[in-house]
Amino acid sequence: MGDAGVRILFPSSEMAVVGLTEVLSRVRLITRAYLELKSILKSGRPDLLILIDYPDFNLALARVAKRSKVPVLYYISPQVWAWRPGRVKKLAQRVDRMAVILPFEKDFYRQRGMAVDYVGHPLLDIVPSNLCREEVLRDLGLPNRSPVLGLLPGSRREEVTHLLPDMVRAAGILSAHYPDLSCLLPLASTISPDLIEPIIRASPVPIRIQKDIYRVLAACDTALVTSGTATLETAIMLVPMVIAYRVSPVTFWFGRRLVKVPHIGLVNLIAGEEIVPELIQEEVTPRRLAEEALAFLGSSQRRRNVVDRLRGLRDMLGKGSASDRTAEIAVELMVGKRR
Repeated sequence: MGDAGVRILFPSSEMAVVGLTEVLSRVRLITRAYLELKSILKSGRPDLLILIDYPDFNLALARVAKRSKVPVLYYISPQVWAWRPGRVKKLAQRVDRMAVILPFEKDFYRQRGMAVDYVGHPLLDIVPSNLCREEVLRDLGLPNRSPVLGLLPGSRREEVTHLLPDMVRAAGILSAHYPDLSCLLPLASTISPDLIEPIIRASPVPIRIQKDIYRVLAACDTALVTSGTATLETAIMLVPMVIAYRVSPVTFWFGRRLVKVPHIGLVNLIAGEEIVPELIQEEVTPRRLAEEALAFLGSSQRRRNVVDRLRGLRDMLGKGSASDRTAEIAVELMVGKRR
């Protein structure tokens, strides 16, 4: 958005947190952002407010917009179908239109009386489909027949500190089985190398930091992936993965009582079954991560089965152009307001 000329008031990377206790460290910034945006909605009266995910913050803004007669488009739905379903009532009261990116969300909102469009998943327009593995391996200087492991520790500081050390140790365990193992880590733009480098320095196997997540995934035989959008990117690239999820004990205690879905990973949620293994909280250990990854590296039949199921999942995510369709909805709402 910044590259496209949008004036960024508060970078989302500075406000993004996972969990209840973790949000306390950012509460001052989040409050300041809310108050400034609230003032803009009241005094500036924009033609449209577009909200993207981030439900608690955005639902509060939607209430201000509704009172200020500013139409609201919610793109990328909060996961109310997973937890705190009571928020659907607030969405219905405050949001004029929903543009959803997961196939089952359309019926969920329509059954609750909301105007909703399924636009498909925007990742289909972002994730490249023409990367050649052999060319990527050659460009990276990696041997064609040696296994490649991807480490995707997330885009938030808390995710990296909670999960990357165990991923690194798991890579060490795998290297005992595959001495020629190569490890690649795509660095999210929101994460400083200074956070990553001390963690990977102690690794018994060299870990190369890369900037392009898709070139990394094109090279990988399997990956250890923090639960989140990266699991879908990995699935679209047809890479078998192990999903890892860990938050603070307090956050998990509350979440376990609130979340009403059978899976954590988006890949398994969309499929409605466990396509790839999930490790949660205490299950996330170096040995468990290594064992699950080893099952993919050691069995070509299991790899093929999972790749076939990931291909079916990719087909479920739509045919692309999600952003174009959402932009059309935005224009409709702005034109409607001006009439």
